[in-house]
Amino acid sequence: MVEPDRLIRLAHTRPTLTQHPPVRIADLYLQRGGQYILRDITANLGLSDVTAIMGPNGAGKTQLLRLIAGLGQPDSGTIKFAWPDAPEKHRIALVFQRPVLLRRSALANLTHALAQYGVTRTRRTARAMELLDFGGLTDRANIPARALSGGEQQRLTLVRALGAAPDLLLLDEPTSNLDPRSTAAIEALIQRATAQGVRVILVTHDIGQARRLAKDILFLQDGQVAEHSPAPQFFDTPTSAQAAAYLRGELYL
Repeated sequence: MVEPDRLIRLAHTRPTLTQHPPVRIADLYLQRGGQYILRDITANLGLSDVTAIMGPNGAGKTQLLRLIAGLGQPDSGTIKFAWPDAPEKHRIALVFQRPVLLRRSALANLTHALAQYGVTRTRRTARAMELLDFGGLTDRANIPARALSGGEQQRLTLVRALGAAPDLLLLDEPTSNLDPRSTAAIEALIQRATAQGVRVILVTHDIGQARRLAKDILFLQDGQVAEHSPAPQFFDTPTSAQAAAYLRGELYL
């Protein structure tokens, strides 16, 4: 059962994984249809509040995120976590690019999720309302979730994931189809979560978003790590020709 006070972290609380790399990837390979999607991936991720995974289409970003989330196994190599045992069910949360919501109200979507997380029936509604407040969605509580705007649906999906009190939040292009106002709301929510101790690994094509949020960048090209560096260095003086071309908006052949 998730402890009630872990559902939304207090600002002064930090998870224990700040002392170690939350995700340690070594010699990772993944094939599909006889072709390598990921090759020789070795990296420590999540040491900063937000790690952004970037790269052109087909670079392997989403596949890597799914492996970290446990939605598949590599052909070889390892993914290890800061916790001494395998990750607990709720310590890692994944939010997909497109929201997946039940045909229920926004509030009911959250109470259903909290039931899966082991929150007692007597506490679910109050905790769900806290999550709605955290996401700026209190006035949308009784509206059917699928009738919300795209940005509101994504915020609901995010706070539903945070309801599990994850130490690590994985986000796959969470604002790719949203307007600037909705994007700003999602980014503010991500910043609120990291301020309360959650580590985020974010896949994004949005260079501006990575500049605003990320502390370090893992750049993939053709399924390999072309560069992994602090965000200021990556954007100002990239060390790889692939990253430099990407930032200039050029094709790297």
